[in-house]
Amino acid sequence: MAAAVTYTDYFVIATGATTRQTRAIVDEILTRLRHRLRPARIEGERDGDWILLDYLDVVVHVFTPAAREFYRLENLWGDVPRVPFDAGD
Repeated sequence: MAAAVTYTDYFVIATGATTRQTRAIVDEILTRLRHRLRPARIEGERDGDWILLDYLDVVVHVFTPAAREFYRLENLWGDVPRVPFDAGD
């Protein structure tokens, strides 16, 4: 990502089935990272269709399915290499 944009190194893109679930995903991220990192900003929490957590080096996008299809970030950044992720739970 660093070669594609100058403002972050990674995008994390996730989907929750509903706005309630997108908020729950974001709450879990915030809870797990609260002792180590705090986001520089949070956008979209109120509506919940697209919530953005900006950790500067990493920007987390949590979408509902309709919002993810509408904004199509994967297509916008389609030429950027993907990094495999395994939650390991």
